[in-house]
Amino acid sequence: MSLTHTGVTPGPAELSPCGQKDHPDCGIRDVLDRVGDKWSVLVVVELAGGPRRFRELQRGIDGISQRMLTLTVRRLERDGLVLRTVYPTVPAQVDYRLTETGASLTHLIRALAEWSLAHRPVIAEARRDYDHKHPDHDMR
Repeated sequence: MSLTHTGVTPGPAELSPCGQKDHPDCGIRDVLDRVGDKWSVLVVVELAGGPRRFRELQRGIDGISQRMLTLTVRRLERDGLVLRTVYPTVPAQVDYRLTETGASLTHLIRALAEWSLAHRPVIAEARRDYDHKHPDHDMR
């Protein structure tokens, strides 16, 4: 690879800052409230494999409580990312699946996961350096 190749480590993307008077809220806060929490991301990841019943979702997401899963799928449903389907059986069967909008989010989550894996060693080293220089600041 040549020294002038810039495809590997691009500079920052062009982004308009939020909070400017002509740009009071770029909309990202509202979206991050939903997709920025770990449970929502993990539900989307689990549903990327196809429809799941509630207990399947719960078993697939280590550490999530029944209450938190209920809240998370309701919020994702409200935001149009998850579709909840109730089948007319006795007892009623319910499954959850990603909507088209929810499925489009999986590409971003995958990109973030790949970025995380690629940069894990650099981030770990930066944390060690920071912790060494600032022993009184426990950031864990």
